[in-house]
Amino acid sequence: MLARQGVTLAPSDMFGAAGRRQLDELRLDPPFQARVLSLLRLIDAYTFEIDMVGKRISAELNHHAGFRAVQALPGVGPVLGAVFVAEIGDVTRFTRPQQLCSWAGMTPRHRESDTKVHRGRITKQGNNLVRWAAVEAVQRVHHGPLAATKARLAARRGNNIAKVAAARELLTLVFYGLRDGHIRCLATTPT
Repeated sequence: MLARQGVTLAPSDMFGAAGRRQLDELRLDPPFQARVLSLLRLIDAYTFEIDMVGKRISAELNHHAGFRAVQALPGVGPVLGAVFVAEIGDVTRFTRPQQLCSWAGMTPRHRESDTKVHRGRITKQGNNLVRWAAVEAVQRVHHGPLAATKARLAARRGNNIAKVAAARELLTLVFYGLRDGHIRCLATTPT
């Protein structure tokens, strides 16, 4: 719509503070101006609703020790923390973190017959939201042990395999965070 009017904006900045200021200052033909203002009001309404849901989630889960522990993990904020808490539920039904990873469909497929063994891609036979949240959390991790795992595997096997492997490690940490209410590997040791 803006291109029809000969206006070009940097797409990465369009909905940030500077881009919003540019959109507010634009002078377009009346039908196009009305449409841009309508869409900006719609963006404001959705942003308000998203903020309200985020506040409600935080208010509901702030007393949950596992929720607070999971948020301490790199890449996990209130939304992904809420996804882990809500979708996993009672983590004590899993005795080991490997069971949680398998439940989420993050383990490699394993087929064997006699002496022939084939290990394939991840099974994806599990909870889609937990799998998505784990991979999404790992996407932006740039420091720490998860980033080191991701970088080491990316050099050998490629970025996608590295992300899934790091997400599996993250799910292991999520298991301990939900079970114990804290994550030992993130605890600072007194010197």
